[in-house]
Amino acid sequence: MEVVFFLIGTVFGSFLVMCAYRIPREQSIVFPASHCLLCKTKLAVKDLVPVLSYLLIKGRCRYCHGRLPTRYLFIELVSGCIFLWCYRVLGLSFELISALIFSSYLIVITVIDYDHQLILDKILVWLAGFGAAIQLWLKDIPVGEMVLASAVGGGILLAIVIVSNGGMGLGDVKFAAVLGLWLGVPYTVLVLLLAFIVGGISGMLLIAFKVKSGKDVIPFGPCLAVGAFIAMLYGNRLITWYLEKF
Repeated sequence: MEVVFFLIGTVFGSFLVMCAYRIPREQSIVFPASHCLLCKTKLAVKDLVPVLSYLLIKGRCRYCHGRLPTRYLFIELVSGCIFLWCYRVLGLSFELISALIFSSYLIVITVIDYDHQLILDKILVWLAGFGAAIQLWLKDIPVGEMVLASAVGGGILLAIVIVSNGGMGLGDVKFAAVLGLWLGVPYTVLVLLLAFIVGGISGMLLIAFKVKSGKDVIPFGPCLAVGAFIAMLYGNRLITWYLEKF
């Protein structure tokens, strides 16, 4: 079963790569069919097998032989690992379905924000809608707490935006507010703490390995996404550990 979820994750990863490319460019995610971005040739089924197709054609287009970005392979593999990770933690449950939907949105938001420094409203609206619907179905988080968590998450980052005079984008503010609908107050606070830790560490690593310079903008959306993923799966354990230790 674990192999099945990994494979399903790679298939979704291939779709998420396409979404992350097309959505910021105002392109349909349905039409046209998948094609090489270099020569525009429509891809055959054999070209669309996640991970395997990339490896068999050695990272080059079968038709024009242009080099394909390694990120395609990377995102497919990461998506497969995330789906497997969620399954191992949650097992077969409705919570697993919720986690997979949530994680898929986190992946798309991460890739788009890293590439374009944008967190798009059209994606956040759908993420918010799914979050509200799922929590109303599960009844894990009361409506009042959902609203409060959204205000806390967005409010804290909005205060930082105001104090830092734009050192953080409003897209991050809205993203944090939407995460509150999914996670509730304690987990939302945890997300912000984790995001600042991840942001500090990743920023230093990116600069140390010269991927970014000290003057470059380092997007905060991916940090929020990582924090949200960790909080979703391990929030209760982390909060309990903290309360016991301190």
